[in-house]
Amino acid sequence: MTLFSGLDERLREAAARMHRAEHVRRLRETTAQQIEDVRSTLEDLEVELAKEERDVARLEGGLSAVLARMLGNREERMERERAEAIVARERVDGHRARLAQLEADAAAAAAELAVLDPASREYARLLAEKEQQLIRSGGPGARELADLGAALDRSSAELRECEEARQAGRGAHEALAVVLRFLGSARNASTFDVLGGGLLADAFEHDRLTSADKAAWHAQRALDVFARELADTGIAARPVMPKVDTRWFVDSFFDNIISDVLKHQRIEKTRAEVKTLAQWVHDTEACLEERHAQLLAEHSQLLTRRRELLRPA
Repeated sequence: MTLFSGLDERLREAAARMHRAEHVRRLRETTAQQIEDVRSTLEDLEVELAKEERDVARLEGGLSAVLARMLGNREERMERERAEAIVARERVDGHRARLAQLEADAAAAAAELAVLDPASREYARLLAEKEQQLIRSGGPGARELADLGAALDRSSAELRECEEARQAGRGAHEALAVVLRFLGSARNASTFDVLGGGLLADAFEHDRLTSADKAAWHAQRALDVFARELADTGIAARPVMPKVDTRWFVDSFFDNIISDVLKHQRIEKTRAEVKTLAQWVHDTEACLEERHAQLLAEHSQLLTRRRELLRPA
């Protein structure tokens, strides 16, 4: 086999570049879908933000402001509308930041793919060269060894892709756990608030909710990465974090038993949705574990057969 050692090494290098190109191509396609989804969501959020800002402007001056003064509730309505506008702005800013990150990911994938694209042509050329040499050599098992080498390359690439998806899944699960921890603290504070906790419980509750909202953006980023890695293993998924209810911020201005109960119910609902998402990540990770074990067994069988063919007569 020393006759083919140099050619085999070049084939392995070309195969690695080719598999990487396939990996990056799938990442780019998944990222493009994510960008499309975020742009669509952002359009809706920008319309909502414009509406909230118009509501604030009307109360600052104009007929709505006059009527509010006459009814004596201008300041109360102003606080509500400003709070809703602030939340709408935070949502728009968050999705714009997510879109910018996704577009940067897509640009990086495109740049890498431009370098890797020739790999498939190089691999095909080298494979044809080796095939001709093997045919001319006529050595026993030469063709099967060539097929085994290609199969091992594919197996190694699949194992790597599966492992990358498993790592991304662990990252997504950890990010969701942070969100659940903040929501759990907010739920406890909300329970105390319903029982008459007062301003201190209210302040702690809203601090936990603000932290949960920020953590949710990190979790969405981890889910985006997980979805792209899953696509590389043949699993299509578009996980989306549940929307944080804007009334959490507005209700802080209208503290009473009814608003406290409503806040508590909304926290419980969002927490349940995040737990469902975390369970899906966990179940998907379990499927990846099974697939990884199967790939390892197949890879081991290929290596065993290769050793048998290479064993001295």
